[in-house]
Amino acid sequence: MARPNANPVISELRARIQHLDGMAARPKNVLPFGVSEIDETLPGGGLAYGAIHEIAGGGAGAVNGAAAALFAAGIAARTRGIVVWCLARADLFAPALAQTGLHPDRVIYVEAIREDYVLEACEEALRFGGLGAVVAETARLPMVASRRLQLAAEASGALGLIIRRWRRPAEAGEFGRPTAAVSRWRICVLPSEPLPVPGIGRTRWHVELIRIKAGESAEFILEACDGQGRLRISSDAADGSHQTRRSVHSR
Repeated sequence: MARPNANPVISELRARIQHLDGMAARPKNVLPFGVSEIDETLPGGGLAYGAIHEIAGGGAGAVNGAAAALFAAGIAARTRGIVVWCLARADLFAPALAQTGLHPDRVIYVEAIREDYVLEACEEALRFGGLGAVVAETARLPMVASRRLQLAAEASGALGLIIRRWRRPAEAGEFGRPTAAVSRWRICVLPSEPLPVPGIGRTRWHVELIRIKAGESAEFILEACDGQGRLRISSDAADGSHQTRRSVHSR
């Protein structure tokens, strides 16, 4: 119990510290990928809720950028509840998201006139809580903005997915700058899965886990998301022709 003559400012600061301590002690939930090679790499065995995660295509190409969006959609599809998708470019192809299991009846699209407003809308959605996931498309993610998003996700326990999309090749260098994201992923398209007969096999991705808080970076050769948002280690990787590799650099 506070003394009658206690400084109200000090009392308020103590209350805030106790609140933050309680938040820090709260157990972190995770969303497993369901792929042992990936989940064993991630602290807690999955992608952390109460955090933001960055996803980008390799380079500035539109094909890899689309793969990054589908990777994010597959993650969102495996959550429960409504997904808020914030964007400033009206070129998202919703039927492609549905093929990853993220159906239109689960998605609320927030279209902004500029990227600054995209980040503002994302922050508001993360603070709201109770959503399956919050996705935002942006070329730039300044450190201050990323910290605000991370704090908002921590406060509500939300899962935030930030897709880095480039309008110009020069903007791809922005992805190398530090942010407050808990993990950072890069997706590159590979030739499709070989088939024993003529035809086109399942799309494959080279997925790099560039950074993970309290973990190690790694890379995987994966078959792209199926109709439930699930990934699978490519058969080429499984038979040893393209081994999954894990970096020895702790993050």
